Amino acid sequence: MLNKNILIGVTGGIAAYKVVEVASRLKKMGANVRVMMTRNATEFVSPRTFREITDNAVSVEMFGDAANFHVAHIGLATFADLILIAPATANFIAKAAHGLADDLLTTTIVASDKPLMIVPAMNTKMFDNPATQENLKILKSRGAMILEPASGELACGTVGKGRLPEPEDICAVVEKFFTSKKLSGKKILVTAGGTVEAIDPVRYIGNRSSGRMGYEIARAAVNEGAEVILISGKSELPAPQNLKFVKVESATEMRETVLKEFDSVDAVIMSAAVADYRVKNPAVQKIKKSAETLTLELVKNPDILRELGTLKKSQVLVGFAAETQNVLQYAEKKLVEKNLDFIVANDVTAEGAGFNVPTNIASIIWRNGNVENFAKMDKSKLAEKITDRVAELFKARS
Repeated sequence: MLNKNILIGVTGGIAAYKVVEVASRLKKMGANVRVMMTRNATEFVSPRTFREITDNAVSVEMFGDAANFHVAHIGLATFADLILIAPATANFIAKAAHGLADDLLTTTIVASDKPLMIVPAMNTKMFDNPATQENLKILKSRGAMILEPASGELACGTVGKGRLPEPEDICAVVEKFFTSKKLSGKKILVTAGGTVEAIDPVRYIGNRSSGRMGYEIARAAVNEGAEVILISGKSELPAPQNLKFVKVESATEMRETVLKEFDSVDAVIMSAAVADYRVKNPAVQKIKKSAETLTLELVKNPDILRELGTLKKSQVLVGFAAETQNVLQYAEKKLVEKNLDFIVANDVTAEGAGFNVPTNIASIIWRNGNVENFAKMDKSKLAEKITDRVAELFKARS
């Protein structure tokens, strides 16, 4: 934590008083701490308090005391190694999710490309409100780290989820962000989404992949310090931040892009749902609906994962097996045939697993025959387990 630059944004929630201790602890841990406050936050805690704790001027007004910065929001955004918003109110979360910039804090967020950590604190019903939950999902999809609020008695007298975590818990997460970088110095290539194969200029053959699993893996690898290349087929998800993002369509295009990067990376995690077949002769013009039947001749697409298995030198190679039956049997066969280090297998017909859902139920199968079975969990949590296993392989080989 020594000399890490942490910018704390304090919004107008009753839990603002706890953030004084957060700032104090971070300062004692060796960090350089600056504080921004919304005008409403000053109704709960005086800026003078934060100024005395941090030994730095506190920024509140867009055109007021700019904490010694000529252009306040740009200077503050440039200063930070991490921006920590605590407490984060429902109002702030909504504005941040939609890019509103109507005060110093939100304008700084919009002007920043630095890691963002958000600590919500509010009434339980406000936290559970579908709008708040959707806004948190948007922020998370863009790379923001969301600390779950604690449960207990709230200032409003109700009991439930919405309490600001204790200052020592918040500081522990911040410290982990700076110190737990299992993939630092590693370059990871991740594929995601489904490939599409043209029938004509309008229609294509595709699959049900949303790309969520691969996007979460890429995000988890970035959070662990890796340099990440995300090669994505068709997906409606926003591209994660702080990585190289390449969009492709067909299996052939994905193969060319992956092979171009392969020699420069330390690991490849192939979570994309690559089409097995493509149309042999796609129509140049839109096929008109005239005959009662239409016959398409399909030919096999290149097997990218198998090709990587023959080419790999020291790279870690991870594959996925999305099956509807004989899951472990088919996954083990794929593991061996494609020379993988481990494979992630799941039954896409199981409730809470598969395509277009935020959760997954999976198993990791290793070359020595060991199998790790995971209960249903959020895909972001499974992504962390996958990147942890990759980091373990690097450590074992060092």
